[in-house]
Amino acid sequence: MVNIITVEREYGCGAGSIAAKLAERTGFKLWDHAISSEIAKRLRCDVRAVEQREERPDPTYYRLFKTFMRGSYEDRTGTHVDTLDAEGLATLFETVITDIAKQGKCVIVGRAAPWFLRGRRDTYSVFLYASYEEKLRRVLESGRSQEEAEDLLNRVDRDRAAFVKQYHNMTWPTRALYHLMVNTCIGDDAVVDLVLPQAQRL
Repeated sequence: MVNIITVEREYGCGAGSIAAKLAERTGFKLWDHAISSEIAKRLRCDVRAVEQREERPDPTYYRLFKTFMRGSYEDRTGTHVDTLDAEGLATLFETVITDIAKQGKCVIVGRAAPWFLRGRRDTYSVFLYASYEEKLRRVLESGRSQEEAEDLLNRVDRDRAAFVKQYHNMTWPTRALYHLMVNTCIGDDAVVDLVLPQAQRL
């Protein structure tokens, strides 16, 4: 019996609204932005700071700074440099996702959940994607400008792939992790209608 549905996605394909529909139809709890809030609570920081760092590698200047600080006088005296980095988040993601999965009956969006939960027999993993044109249409409809939408489409998935490669040593997306991969151009409701019967057969 499926107790967990994970939704991995390309940026702009509509995964957020589709995951919300999946949660509504199943009665499961949706974990999307709530994951960022949970991490912020555990780190005692502002949720916006988490959202700016998650699923993207640290900038080169930050990695160099962090490397420099390791072994420095400040580090030896226990001074806190910055726990809200990609390396720390990669570790915290696993803890948070595992804790969420223990509660069961949930839809989890992104954050390497298919990888962390790959050994669970009650988890159904979906990957959602779309053509560039479809993703651009959706992002523009969300209120972004043409320039901003194109920048996000060119950058976000590249950052996700780099993050997964650097901190999990995997290629993103790793197709073997997913039970189903769906092109969202068929429409949100059609995706949900396709996913749920397949998940129930697991």
